[in-house]
Formats: sequence, structure tokens, C-alpha cells
Amino acid sequence: MITRRTWLVSLAAAPALLSACSGASADPAAAPAATPAASGGVDTSPEQAGRLTVEAVPEIAAKVPQEIRERGTLVIGTTGSGNPPLSFRADDDETVIGVEPDIALLVAQVLDLEPDVRTTSWENLFLSMESGQYDVGFSNITVTEERKEKYDFASYRVDTLAWEVPQDSRITAIDGPADVAGLTVSVGSGTNQEKVLLDWDAQNRAAGREPVTVQYYQQASDTYLALRSGRIQAAFGPNPTAAYHALVAGDTKVVGLVPGGGTVQADIAATTQKGNGLVQALADALNHLIGTGAYASTLERWNLADEAVPVSEVNPPGLPKAG
Repeated sequence: MITRRTWLVSLAAAPALLSACSGASADPAAAPAATPAASGGVDTSPEQAGRLTVEAVPEIAAKVPQEIRERGTLVIGTTGSGNPPLSFRADDDETVIGVEPDIALLVAQVLDLEPDVRTTSWENLFLSMESGQYDVGFSNITVTEERKEKYDFASYRVDTLAWEVPQDSRITAIDGPADVAGLTVSVGSGTNQEKVLLDWDAQNRAAGREPVTVQYYQQASDTYLALRSGRIQAAFGPNPTAAYHALVAGDTKVVGLVPGGGTVQADIAATTQKGNGLVQALADALNHLIGTGAYASTLERWNLADEAVPVSEVNPPGLPKAG
């Protein structure tokens, strides 16, 4: 029985205990309201008073592989790299908060495990899951057929991409390749949205339209600086990040939504080493959270209710391999 949880957050380069979990109620309906942030009504405090806690479910916890159960911790990888509301630093610039760690924390509680959340780079996240250093990744990871060769997945959100432009931009809608012809845009390197953008650019070139000029930035702050300065005309990335920034900052707007696969819908999923026996317990924990309402309440807290899935699936169809 879980009565208290300590949220361990370890930096990959220098592990450190950063914060303790601030428990709310096990009953989502009885949970206290989140403390509004100064901008946009979103709580970015390290205390996270609106975060839910839940009780362990023994029959689901029993499905966790013995090695992990004996250790008593669930090692969770996330980027924590400044992309609200997914996984980012709170106002104290230390505590990792967001919808991804919130869902990971709830899953660990259902599994009766102490969550050990470790922040790392996007590239190292996959290597650490593949090697078994991390038990699971919660970091806006899209299910793809190529990734399914190395990882198992338990879905928990719909993958949606968004086009974001300055608030005063003359661009009012981006619905397809022709709308970005000739533009200078930013996208994350090695991401699913990069594949979509490059496919759109190839279609434009084949149709004789102007090519896209692509800019790559490591941090969201660099992307938004480029938008403000006019170095880029649009940014293409995860819808949660774009929607959050447009709400809180007020200097940009979302002008187009695209399925995660461009023309194919995709899922965001908890990701674990293929064949390690953990994925069914993850999916069962997520489905328990969906059934109790804790899942919906957590998405609503981060203004992501429209990305909810009705059920968590093990290894759902992924985006097809390129070529």
C-alpha cells in the first residue's frame, strides 16, 4: 500500500536528489486545484500542488519483472530539456515537471515502485533504454515500426504535430506542403516531425515549388528567439509544446495541426527494452489510470485533454519505415 512517494530526479551527468513528490488525493475529483502560474494559468511551481497520487494495484504490480520488483524502483528516462508542458524545469530551475513525469509517476505508484526519474539527452535516452539502464522512457516518444525492432511500447497519448508562427505573422494556415514552400522553418533533428517536413519539401521540389530552408535548434528557447527575430518564419514541433507556448507567452499562434505521421496517425508511448517483460504491466497500469479518471485529470491539468487515448495498447501499429 502506497502512503507516500519520494520522487527521485537524477541528472544523467551528475545524479542528485532534486525534489520530493507533492501528493494530492488518490481521488481525482477530490484533488486540490493546481496553483495558477503568473502567466497562462499553468502551474510551473516546484511544489506542483495539483499533481495526483494513486494507490498501488497489487495484481498489476505482480506483473512487473522480478528483478525490478526486488530492486523496488522504476528507473524512468525523460529529457527534461525545456519543452513545456512535456518535461521541463520548474520555476526553481531544478525540479522536473510536466505531463510526461506526471504520468510516469502515476504508473510507478500503480506498480508499487519508487520512481527514479533521470534526465538525459534525446539520443542517450534511447541508448539507455536499449541497454536496460533505464526501465522505461516517458518523453513524447512516437511509436514507429523501426523502433519496435528494439523497444516495446505501451501507448498513452495521440501524437499530434503543430505549426507555430509569430502572433503578427501574415501566415494564417499551414495545411500542407504548398503552404511552406519558400519558408525558413525550424524543426528538431532526428525527430518524427523532421521526417514529415523533409517529405513535404520533397513534394514541393517535385512540383516545382520553392524549397524549404530548414534550421535546427537544440533548445526551445533558441527556436522562439529565432521566431521573434525573424530568422525563421515558422516552427514545426509537438503540438503540446506549441499550444503551451502560445497560451503562456502570447507572442505566437498555432496555424496548423498535422498527424504525427504526416498523413498517418501515430501514438505516443511508454518505451522499454524489447522483450524485458515490463510492457504489459505498463499498459495495465495506464489502463487502470484511464479507468479511474486520474489519466484524464492529469492531461487536463496540462491542457492536453484532446490528446487522450481511450485505451493503452501494447505495441500498437507504428509509423511505417521510410522508403
